[in-house]
Amino acid sequence: MVDKSDYRPYEIVKQPRHVPEEYKPKQGEIDLGTTYKRDFNSYKVQPVAIVRPLERQQIKKGKLDTVPTYKDDYQAWDIQKTELCKPEETYHAPTAKFGNSTTFQDDYIPKEIKPMQSFKPPFVFKRSKIPFSGDTSHRIDYVPHHVESKFARPKEAYKSSNQPFEDLTTHRSDFQGLVGEAAKICKPAYNRVTQSAHFEGSTEFRESFQPWEIAPPVVKKVPEYVPPPGSMQLNSTSHLDYVPHQAKRTVPIRPISQRRNNNFPFQGKSTTKEDFPAWKICRQEIVKRQQQIPSPSGKFDGLSTFRAHYVPHELIPTESCKPLNVALTCSIPFDDVTMYSTEYTPKKQEVCPASYPSPPGYIFENTNSQGHKFYRKITPSPLVKAI
Repeated sequence: MVDKSDYRPYEIVKQPRHVPEEYKPKQGEIDLGTTYKRDFNSYKVQPVAIVRPLERQQIKKGKLDTVPTYKDDYQAWDIQKTELCKPEETYHAPTAKFGNSTTFQDDYIPKEIKPMQSFKPPFVFKRSKIPFSGDTSHRIDYVPHHVESKFARPKEAYKSSNQPFEDLTTHRSDFQGLVGEAAKICKPAYNRVTQSAHFEGSTEFRESFQPWEIAPPVVKKVPEYVPPPGSMQLNSTSHLDYVPHQAKRTVPIRPISQRRNNNFPFQGKSTTKEDFPAWKICRQEIVKRQQQIPSPSGKFDGLSTFRAHYVPHELIPTESCKPLNVALTCSIPFDDVTMYSTEYTPKKQEVCPASYPSPPGYIFENTNSQGHKFYRKITPSPLVKAI
């Protein structure tokens, strides 16, 4: 936000506007001649003579012969109708009743169905007299061996190293640092400005544009309606100019219908109803075929062929060869010694000296241009350590 104290007003210069020049027509006449008009030579065009000859109408005298060549050359022959050689056969209705039997029913001779002899061996369960042998190749060929106890390696006691831990890297040993002044901070110092005066909330817009006093809009007064004196004339031009005439109603030319009142009933019979009376139509019966297979007279037996011939057998369960699910126990104690537990040597955890504000065992030397502090270890050999 720009404060009022920092703002400096400046003069606004109006940009120059380009004024177009006034159009002045050129003096003299415009030469409207083109290259086509100059190079093109016009010549006279004559109408094209018609090559087609004029149609001449030939006037013939006498009667026109309308007989074509086909009728003149091909004359109709007198062909007589040939008699039919087919002997006349009169239809004689059969006197016997229609048997409704087909050729298959007349020629077919029913035969007795004989059951076929089954060559399938009988299903008889045979019991084995030899006892079942549960020995497998694994049980026969397996040779148990004696398991020797595992060698237990004794744990070695931790022995701390006498030499001090060297945490000097190649970078720290080769890089000695550059001697120079500390980097200067370009950031200006933060000085908080405190003012005892009251904050003025006025802006440039509020100072330049002051509120104007706007007068209220003028309300137009509507004059009160005053009805005109006297009564209103509702007569129109048609009412005043219309002259009524006395006219008679026109008599219709159609004669008046004379209704006859007859007491006898209306006869609705016509010639068609008398000559063509309705016939009595009976519904034709359904032609049913006689049942050849006689229906059973006795009680229905629900026994099927499977139930009649089925012989139940006693079910003998098979012997299971699966070994028993029993946990194996061993008298030798479990050896839980691993290579990691035997070869692991615990080491003492050292604290990084850079975590201290002033590392113990080191003396501050200087600070480089990048702000890094350099310490020197209190030892006979002069070493520089960068943190």
